[in-house]
Amino acid sequence: MAAALLRNVSHGRLYVASAGVRKDELDPFAVSIMDELGVDISDHRPVTLEELEDWEGLNFDVIITLSPEAHHCALELTRIQACDVEYWPTPDPTAIEGSREQRLDAYREVRDLLSRRIADRFAVAEGQATQAG
Repeated sequence: MAAALLRNVSHGRLYVASAGVRKDELDPFAVSIMDELGVDISDHRPVTLEELEDWEGLNFDVIITLSPEAHHCALELTRIQACDVEYWPTPDPTAIEGSREQRLDAYREVRDLLSRRIADRFAVAEGQATQAG
């Protein structure tokens, strides 16, 4: 969700990639709540950090991690690179049980939290994003 949100507000002005610690299936709840914003992530195919490193070489200015496990993994992968790694503690909406609407609300809360963090971290004005620093 975070990568799609940043891509959406940067309008291609930033290169954004997404990866996780484990390779999972695309989450239909994430697809649904992103669709509410008009952001289509249905074609996204999750990859691991290791796969991203193999494909891209981790040539990034900053890696933003959302879980302690991902943060540790990113720090290990970037020990000898000039790359900042930021940790944004983020609740895991997959851990929420309950009705469909309760689960969707948990995803919406995470989506909105990530949107606020992106707005705080990256200067977003009139459809442009530049690195804040």
